[in-house]
Amino acid sequence: MAIFKYSFILFLLILLTSCKSSESAVSGIKNNYLNGTSLAIYQGINDSSFVNLKDFSKDFVLDIKYATEDNFLKKKVYDCAECYLRLKTIKMLIAANTEFETKGYRIKLFDCYRPLDIQKKMWEIVPNADYVADPKKGSIHNRGGAVDITLVDKDGKELDMGTPFDFFGIKASHNYQNLSEEIKKNRNLLKETMLKYNFKSFDSEWWHYNLANSGTDQLANFKWECK
Repeated sequence: MAIFKYSFILFLLILLTSCKSSESAVSGIKNNYLNGTSLAIYQGINDSSFVNLKDFSKDFVLDIKYATEDNFLKKKVYDCAECYLRLKTIKMLIAANTEFETKGYRIKLFDCYRPLDIQKKMWEIVPNADYVADPKKGSIHNRGGAVDITLVDKDGKELDMGTPFDFFGIKASHNYQNLSEEIKKNRNLLKETMLKYNFKSFDSEWWHYNLANSGTDQLANFKWECK
């Protein structure tokens, strides 16, 4: 019995050590990607400040849909295509993209921060909370903590996610399973990686990710300059 008792204790110690090592490895990988961008470029800027993504990284593909008529509104509501976010969101987005790049992919952005006045304009066009957030409450996009994204390969081709961006139907849901293995693999890659970097998914839209706790930030109406 004594031999069994000590063997069991030894097994538990090995198991606990293994789990801690695994957690430490995951944390180490995450920190490596966060530090992949020189921290010097963030110095002196408050995490809550709105900044332009392209000032910190050129490694993303931008296809800002609301700066065109290629969107469900069928109207252009942004004067020009830019991706502004709060700095804390930018940091995590760049870290996630750095990991995607090691796998041969990059993030493509459809939408980033959205001024509250634009939210009101969208509500005037489609006053339906099933499609557009009521500006009285606002959305995480209006707080600078949300991104609408997909992945592209090294040739710039979008990975098959099963539906286009802004497809309003059950097929766009993370819970929808009647999809090919390739589509499920692509969605899982996007979701699992984004979750590692403090983003949270939105159940009904595979493309939408919110930075954790960004819902407590204030609604904003900051407007960027078009050059």
